[in-house]
Amino acid sequence: MSTLTLREAPPERLDFFSISPLALSGLTPAEAERLEVGTSRRGVKLGDCFAVSLDGSDSLTIEGGHERLDRVGASLSGGTIRVDGDVGQRLGAGMASGTLTVTGHAGPYAASGATGGTITIEGDAGDYAGGAVYAAKAGLDGATLIVRGRAGDHCGDRMRRGLILVGQAGAHAGARMIAGTIAALDVGDLPGYGMRRGTLVTGKHGTLSPTFVETGSHDLVFLRLLGKHLRAVSEAHAALLDRPLRRYSGDLATLAKGEIWVAG
Repeated sequence: MSTLTLREAPPERLDFFSISPLALSGLTPAEAERLEVGTSRRGVKLGDCFAVSLDGSDSLTIEGGHERLDRVGASLSGGTIRVDGDVGQRLGAGMASGTLTVTGHAGPYAASGATGGTITIEGDAGDYAGGAVYAAKAGLDGATLIVRGRAGDHCGDRMRRGLILVGQAGAHAGARMIAGTIAALDVGDLPGYGMRRGTLVTGKHGTLSPTFVETGSHDLVFLRLLGKHLRAVSEAHAALLDRPLRRYSGDLATLAKGEIWVAG
C-alpha cells in the first residue's frame, strides 16, 4: 500500500487530479514528490506538504486529509484510494472505476460526472453531491455514491444514472434528475424539482412541489428487490422498503416520468 502522509496544512488549494495509484506506480518517491499539485503561481509540489511512501500497488492511503484537497480520486480508473480525514470539492469527479473512501467530510460536487466505481463519504458532503458541476450536462453518471451523514442542497442534481444513498439531504434533492436512484432517510423541501425520470425513495420530506401527484400506496416487487440491494450497504435504508410506500409522480412541469416513494 502506497501512503501520502500530510506534514502540514496546504498553503493553498491543491489539485489531486493527477494523483492516483496508477499514476504513482511507475514513479520513485523522489519523482512523486516533484509532482505539481498547487493551483497558484507558488508552484506547490506534492512533497512540500506530504511525506511519500510508494510500493507500486493499486492501493493508496492519504493519511491526514484537509478541506483544501480538491479532485481527490478524480482520475481513478481502478484500484483503491482511502483518505483518513476531510477533502475539498469535486471528490471522485469523473471517476471511472475503483473504490474511493473518505473517513471525514467532503466539499461540494462530490462524484460529479462519475461513471463507475464506489465513492463512500463517512461524514457529510457539501452541496451538489452527485450533482452537475457548473454547466455540465449531467451529474452522477453510473457510479455509486454513499454519504453516511448529511448531504447539502441539490443532491443528485441532473443525475443521469447510478445510485446515491444518503443519510439526510437538503432542499432540491433529485432536482432535474434525468434517471437513476436516490435513497435517503430524510430530504428537505422540493425534492425532485424539475425531475424528468428517476426514482427517489425517502422516509421523510419537506414541502413537495405542487407539480407532483400522489398515485396511491403500492407494494411492488421491484421495491423489494431494491431493498434487498440496499441491505448490503445500509439496513436503515433497506427498512424503508419493507412496507408499502406512497408514490408521487412528477415533475408534471417536465416529462412527468419521475417518481418519489415515501415510506408510510
